[in-house]
Amino acid sequence: MKMDDIKDVNVCPCSESLYIKPMKINYKQNGIQKAWDAMKVHDSVVIVVFNKTRNVFILVKQFRPAIYLTCAEPEEKDGLTVIDTTKYPGSLGVTYELCAGIIDKNHSTEEIAQMEILEECGYKVPLDSIEKVASYRNGVGTTGSVQTMFFVEVTDAMKVGEGGGVAQEGEMIDVIEVPVKEGRDFVKNEKYNIPLPVLFGISWFYENKYSLYC
Repeated sequence: MKMDDIKDVNVCPCSESLYIKPMKINYKQNGIQKAWDAMKVHDSVVIVVFNKTRNVFILVKQFRPAIYLTCAEPEEKDGLTVIDTTKYPGSLGVTYELCAGIIDKNHSTEEIAQMEILEECGYKVPLDSIEKVASYRNGVGTTGSVQTMFFVEVTDAMKVGEGGGVAQEGEMIDVIEVPVKEGRDFVKNEKYNIPLPVLFGISWFYENKYSLYC
């Protein structure tokens, strides 16, 4: 299976969703009437996973439709808004990310992080080994959701599965290892689609953890 084997792409309005709620906010600011388009979304967790057995960061690679859409030019064809995948291959939407997940279950953020580490990366970690780094606001122009970043140290002995996400939920994830000695160059390499939490998380590691291991 290839995650970038993308075909038959069309774009249409989002009338309902389990994950986002588009809305318009009308308000007065300093007596001036204004409006703003926004979305209500789930808060989320993201985890810097460091394998100390081999001194590597554990990342995940996946296809993100929203990233793909920003890299392509849709066109009208036979009444549909479509994207020509011969011009815009699926690889344009492939990202390199930290292990992450939305908070859509009745569990603590640490428990959600623990589940995601197992599902996406295949490591079973004790709950008390998950260290909080920071909570911050995401997408302040559109969503304003809260994302909480954690750090966890793993070993090869904790690897109990292949990871890759939950296939029943449509997830198709590759587990990627980046050697710590290459991490700084990796996050600066603009040929990769790398979201901000990766830059923040790996920079945080070098500032706060690197001297403990290297």
